Amino acid sequence: MNKAFLGFPREFLAVLRRLDTPRKVQAFLDHELAYNDSVKNTCFSPLETLRRGRAHCIEGALLAAAAFIFHGRRGLLLDLRANPRDDDHVIAPFTENGRWGAVAQSHFCGLRYREPVYRTYGELARSYFEFYYNGRGEKTLREYSVPLSASSLPAGWLCSRKDVFFAGRRLDAARHYNILLPGQEPRLARADSLLVEAELVGKNRAPLVKRRPRPYSKLKLPRVSGPV
Repeated sequence: MNKAFLGFPREFLAVLRRLDTPRKVQAFLDHELAYNDSVKNTCFSPLETLRRGRAHCIEGALLAAAAFIFHGRRGLLLDLRANPRDDDHVIAPFTENGRWGAVAQSHFCGLRYREPVYRTYGELARSYFEFYYNGRGEKTLREYSVPLSASSLPAGWLCSRKDVFFAGRRLDAARHYNILLPGQEPRLARADSLLVEAELVGKNRAPLVKRRPRPYSKLKLPRVSGPV
């Protein structure tokens, strides 16, 4: 076992041990962790996230990076920077067979998992563009960072009982690339109104941002015959 994880109690090592694929990491974020909606600004280490059982985006990305490192993968973090009218987002990218994918924690369906089908991390980052919008339906994603190795962070990022805000500062200081070309911003269409309505408004049930994903085994799906 990687010596960096010696500070983890046995019960949490057992959790990391079973998160041996990116898809399992995403399922853990989706189905076993609550979303961290704390009014107080936090940035839990992976161990503190496991203790508390909740995470927002950078906390989920840090936990994913820890799980990747535990299983011999690179633990990476990538910052998605929004315009001033929205929040930034952090994902945990990974590679399989030379293609990029990502694990992520978010209230928004389109800002979570990505299959490893993207040729570059820039292409991966741009895949979030259409789903990255604010409460007015404005598409707000503007920049993405180079991937940051979590292993380059101070040692406390894994096990600290205190907030690890330095992780966010390191990401913010990393080199970022623009997504839009000059003059594109005024011509952007708003996000698909049905998507905004489903995620932010809701109908007979709560908006999707107030609900957590459920495993497919718990869904009652309609039977579909013929082409769809």
